[in-house]
Parts: sequence; structure tokens; C-alpha cells
Amino acid sequence: MSQEKVKLVERVLGHLVTTGEILWDTADPEIEIHDHDAPDQGDYRGYDGLTRWLEDWGEAWAEWSIELDEFIDAGDSVVIFIRMKAKGRGSGIEIDRPDALVYGISGGPVTRIDYFNDRDEALKAVGLAE
Repeated sequence: MSQEKVKLVERVLGHLVTTGEILWDTADPEIEIHDHDAPDQGDYRGYDGLTRWLEDWGEAWAEWSIELDEFIDAGDSVVIFIRMKAKGRGSGIEIDRPDALVYGISGGPVTRIDYFNDRDEALKAVGLAE
């Protein structure tokens, strides 16, 4: 994989984190999203699914922030380690945890996003860990 894919994901996530907006031209119209984050696990598809996933996720939190830590070239994927800080909307529970995303890219826009609470699981998903 070229550095171009890593740069694309850096741009996509950086834009989302700073503006809250999706760069639609960087997402495949049939994008698949697989959220492995308990308790809100689920699968989403397409632009409507991407929008719904972000809305569903955002409804749970009164406030949140994501820090982008590291981007790992993994062939047709980019693994992104993040630090997620959030405060529950109803519960007030605060979390500060390391999470990970895997963005699948095969020669064009992002075709798949997987969200994990466990960094090792993200690495396993792309064959970089046991």
C-alpha cells in the first residue's frame, strides 16, 4: 500500500474530528461499517448507513473527543489507533480509552470501516497480530 492511502485516511478522519463533516467523495457509495464496540455493535451500509452510524454513536454521548494517535499501513487497509474520551448523555459516565479503526481501501475511496474497543482486535482483523 502506498503512503497515499495513509494520507487519505489522515485527511478523512482529521476533517471529521475537526469539523464533524464527512468528506463524501472519499467514501464508496456502498461503504460497509462494522461497529464491534459493545454495547452498540451493529452493521451499516451506504451513505445513509454511514450517516446513521455517526448519528447513533453521537446520541450516546453528551460530549466527546477523539485524538488520532497512529496510522499503520496494512496493505489494503489502514489501522488507526485513537484515544476516545466521552461523557455519557444519560449516565454521565466518563470514559478515556484507546480504541482503533480499520479503514479498508481498494484502489479508490474507503470501502469499509471497522471500529474496535481493542487495538489487538484491529491488528488481528488485518493479519498483523495473532
